[in-house]
Amino acid sequence: MAILLINYLYFILNSVFIITWLKMKREKIKTLSLKETKLTVIIPVRNEQDNILNLLKDLNKQKYPFKNFEVIIANDGSTDNTEKIVLFFQEFAQYDLKILNIFTETNLSPKKRAIQKSIEISSGELIITTDGDCSVSENWLASIEEVYKQKEAKLISSIVTFTDEQSLWNTFQTIEFASLIGSGACAMYLKKPNMCNGANIAYTREVFEEVKGFEGNEHLASGDDEFLMHKIANIYPNRVIFNLNKNAIVHTKSQPDFSHFYQQRKRWASKWKQYKDVKVISLAIFIFTVNLSMIYSIFTQNYFNIALKCLPEFVFLCLIINYLDQKDKIKFIPFIQLIYPFYVVFFGLIAQEKEFVWKGRKLS
Repeated sequence: MAILLINYLYFILNSVFIITWLKMKREKIKTLSLKETKLTVIIPVRNEQDNILNLLKDLNKQKYPFKNFEVIIANDGSTDNTEKIVLFFQEFAQYDLKILNIFTETNLSPKKRAIQKSIEISSGELIITTDGDCSVSENWLASIEEVYKQKEAKLISSIVTFTDEQSLWNTFQTIEFASLIGSGACAMYLKKPNMCNGANIAYTREVFEEVKGFEGNEHLASGDDEFLMHKIANIYPNRVIFNLNKNAIVHTKSQPDFSHFYQQRKRWASKWKQYKDVKVISLAIFIFTVNLSMIYSIFTQNYFNIALKCLPEFVFLCLIINYLDQKDKIKFIPFIQLIYPFYVVFFGLIAQEKEFVWKGRKLS
């Protein structure tokens, strides 16, 4: 009976998400901006020699006045040629390109430290962050600034997805990540934000200073995005906005193998135990319980419970994957739905471990 109730609640949740997503897609952002806002793009990097040049070139193609945005590369102790590549490209950059070398400090999150120190030397009204292994469209900055102007936003979260590769491993990660994109977007639209991605968020300098930045969680390696979002949402719940404009989508590479994927997901999962918001904690427990009950239903061959969970979830995932222009992956959704519960339970349990490896460092 309890499992049936849990699945009914999950059915309702996905139904709400479907309705919300369709409503979000109907809304249009009007172009009200003259592109006069001064923007600061902050890119924390560590050993990104294979990727950073492509991103710098993407920024050179922006349809946003070059005089109105600056780019700060926060070089966090790279041991490869990342710094040399950035210094070389300064000659070709049409925008103001700076490099800030960050030195190791104990008891601080490397990424939070990089962002904090970059903001200290920046001049932009709106801070936009992404990662060194990402690619962006020529209208990326313009589409974010339009939302900022029209919605008077304090924080803007935009889509991050994986580059399309023809492999089952990439497909699994794309579909799994699509569920996070969709649920995060809908929750933010409903003024109940629960997640965002630091590879594509923007916030005003003013609100960053108002909530005292990363103060209170600066020692945690993960959560540079979500902890900040929650602090802002507590004060301005109606001005934390999800940007559904396709021009704002950031693409990044999926993890190349299970070892890298394992460490990344451990890093993401590790922050859940640090949340103090009852709503966020309750949601995490609920999702864990739903997937645990799905495993039970699979082994007991309770097809009604399986259908109750999977059918609305399938529809919702189809909407997201279709929006990302990766329709060829839709046929794999039922297979992913069957293995996904084992993944959630596994990472939910290993999140209790304190340490993980990221960018060649052991963090906690």
